[in-house]
Amino acid sequence: MTELLVVITITILAVLSPGADFALVTRNSLMLSRRHGVFTALGIGLGVMLHIGYSLLGVGVLLQQSLLWFTALKIAGALYLIYLGIKLLRGSDQGPHEEGAANVETSSWAALRSGFLTNALNPKTMIFVLSLFMQVIQPGTALPVQIGYGGIIVLAHVLWFVAVALFFSAPAIASRLLGYKRRIDQVFGVVLVGFGLLLSVLSLQP
Repeated sequence: MTELLVVITITILAVLSPGADFALVTRNSLMLSRRHGVFTALGIGLGVMLHIGYSLLGVGVLLQQSLLWFTALKIAGALYLIYLGIKLLRGSDQGPHEEGAANVETSSWAALRSGFLTNALNPKTMIFVLSLFMQVIQPGTALPVQIGYGGIIVLAHVLWFVAVALFFSAPAIASRLLGYKRRIDQVFGVVLVGFGLLLSVLSLQP
């Protein structure tokens, strides 16, 4: 029971802490649609499942023991966040016609994929899941119980980010902010680039 409470508590704190996932879901919900925001949230859930999957398979132990691979993955994730941020910053400079065309081309699949990649390559989530499975969950914990913990972690992420998507796509919220589309894209672009640069620096520290 104590182990379960620790897992739930740490998961809630990790989910509620601001990060790239929150920025992306918020932006897609505001600038695109509720559907895009929800699909982005579902993509984040798939990314969390990936982290849990390799942790359960023991690959997480190998990653932690191989400093080179672990650092390479963290840098790759940081670079992806920088790429997303630059993409938003460049998109904010488009004219109205170009913006409309870009939004039409953004499918639900693209939203799902962006959510998945943002989380799957997010060093913050990677370290969170690895630390939880390597340090909090005991080696003797039965596999079905560990899978249950993983389910709780995934469910918590999906529920929270779907709630974020529903909130920011609400007509009363979206209608007030859509007039600031370019500024919002610029802000979230800077946020993602900032997260990427910060994580790059932290990844290179011994």
